[in-house]
Amino acid sequence: MWEGRALGVRRDVTALASAGLDVAELHAAAIALVDRVVPCELTCWASMDPDSGAISSMTSGVNRIPAQYEPVLAACEYAPDEPHTFAALAQRGDTVARLEDKRSTRLNEVWRPLGLSHELRVLFRADDTCWGAAGVVRTSDFSERELEFMASVAPALGAATRLAARTAALTAARRSHPDTPAIIVVTTDGTIRASTASATRWRDELEEIAPGRFAVMLRAAAAGARTGAFKARVRDAHGGWILLEASELLSDDSSEAAVTISRASGTELMGLLLKAHGVTAREQDVCHEVLAGQPTSEIAARLDISPYTVQDHLKSLFAKFGVRSRAELVAKLS
Repeated sequence: MWEGRALGVRRDVTALASAGLDVAELHAAAIALVDRVVPCELTCWASMDPDSGAISSMTSGVNRIPAQYEPVLAACEYAPDEPHTFAALAQRGDTVARLEDKRSTRLNEVWRPLGLSHELRVLFRADDTCWGAAGVVRTSDFSERELEFMASVAPALGAATRLAARTAALTAARRSHPDTPAIIVVTTDGTIRASTASATRWRDELEEIAPGRFAVMLRAAAAGARTGAFKARVRDAHGGWILLEASELLSDDSSEAAVTISRASGTELMGLLLKAHGVTAREQDVCHEVLAGQPTSEIAARLDISPYTVQDHLKSLFAKFGVRSRAELVAKLS
């Protein structure tokens, strides 16, 4: 019975992926499919930046998490001592995990106050790269059968999320956005200490995604900066991408972070686009050289490989992007 349900959901997810949906639409439809087999009180699905592991977008189920808890959840995802964060699960290579650590902040400060006590997390991978994840929360525990079901459908969700990200990155990379970046200095709890004038414009844009999103992302960036430089590509409300970067500022009496918000450029999205097409690291090197207009001989010399190897990489790139020549490849990526 469970195997048949998993097969049916995988087929439905594959059909959704071929329908050209964006990530939010895909995840909303997939949430409804999964809920028929693994019901819950609350669920939130994320697309993830494949390079940094940061959350790019969030899609909730029918019941939304109360707004006052969103900043806590955002900070938890980047806290080094919080168990089973999406990034930590992705790094470990886990596919499903139940939250059983009683020290969890999100368990004690979010789920229990809402009358919930059990959380299941699922990672969506494609070709060993994590493209998304889901958190499913309810009052009763999750059975082993339900874990098996989620693990079975996760690869299909990974492939579908990657395809949706591929389409979004290709579309956004072709846009031109001359927006002025903003610099915001925030404390570890997200309190703004100082900002440039353009911060108001970016606040309005992030609030258009969802009320409270500006404060959530500032707190997440500040929390992420505590463990090193933070960088994330976040979907905006119109299909584009916003780039958030943060680094820690150390002062005598407190720890603050400088957060930069800007429009993600074509260059910033190129890596996402290449990874979404399954391009290997060496093929990426060759692709960048082709985009720079370098001939085969120069590419071979720069990368210390033979011209024949360059041609092999080019054939692979042509197949992955559905083109037949360098000119078509450059046109597709420009």
